[in-house]
Amino acid sequence: MAEAKGSCLCGGVAWRVRDPLDFTSHCHCSRCRKSHGTPFGTYLICRAEDFTLDRGRELIARYESSPGFFRPFCSHCGAVVPDGEPWKGMVGVPLGPFDDDPGVRPLSHIFVASKPPWFEIEDDLPRFDGYPPGFDAAALDDLPRPGGRPGTVQGSCLCGDVAFTLQGEPLRYYNCHCSRCRKARAAPYASNAFWSADALRVTRGEERLVFYKVPEAQFFMQVFCNRCGSPLPRVDRDRGIAVVPAGSLDGDPGKRPERHIFVASKPPWLEIPGTLPQHDERPTA
Repeated sequence: MAEAKGSCLCGGVAWRVRDPLDFTSHCHCSRCRKSHGTPFGTYLICRAEDFTLDRGRELIARYESSPGFFRPFCSHCGAVVPDGEPWKGMVGVPLGPFDDDPGVRPLSHIFVASKPPWFEIEDDLPRFDGYPPGFDAAALDDLPRPGGRPGTVQGSCLCGDVAFTLQGEPLRYYNCHCSRCRKARAAPYASNAFWSADALRVTRGEERLVFYKVPEAQFFMQVFCNRCGSPLPRVDRDRGIAVVPAGSLDGDPGKRPERHIFVASKPPWLEIPGTLPQHDERPTA
């Protein structure tokens, strides 16, 4: 049987999956979007007996995003992780942080009725407004999307304890496929919008923010809520920018993704659809 290993951004939590089921999907629900800070989360499903947590149980925090449904994350780096707790005998494992090819490929998009206006699905995979047929679970209502003042975009974490505003439109908007972004967001890629540093204002919950700096990186940092683990904006004063996980936005930023970067690092299970420019590394202009 095939076995694949994965780990979080800091490496403190690691796991193995053997023989995953053929039920991998991109989920566009509002809770996945907030939890990962991305347009969607991508999960494989395996039997509980085919999942092994190798290390880091003491680092795992869990947030109950709906009654009886917990979202685990690494309390050190904020990355979404699996904790091996079964749901109906199954374990959901985010695909982004795998170090090996788990051998499965996404088969569908689910909860597309909840996708944000700034993201377009461009592949030909089957789409379902909620759960796919035959999935025995009740769908939850979307999280509220509060309106903002003209020229202002609002955002928040999954639990709602942290909220922020951004003035004006983003300077640029990239989808990044580098391995650090995949680990940090536990997703196929990070979708980041960049504002000027002075455009960002945290309106509540600043005391909940945790900052994790990748030790060997010049700039890379993950900011997240210590209650729910959601990725949140960070300010890079040296470069004069605010880096904003698009999934944390409650409103429409007014700009759409412009390009894919670091595609030389994308995982083998992801095909990039559409016509956006693709760069093997960082674009030069």
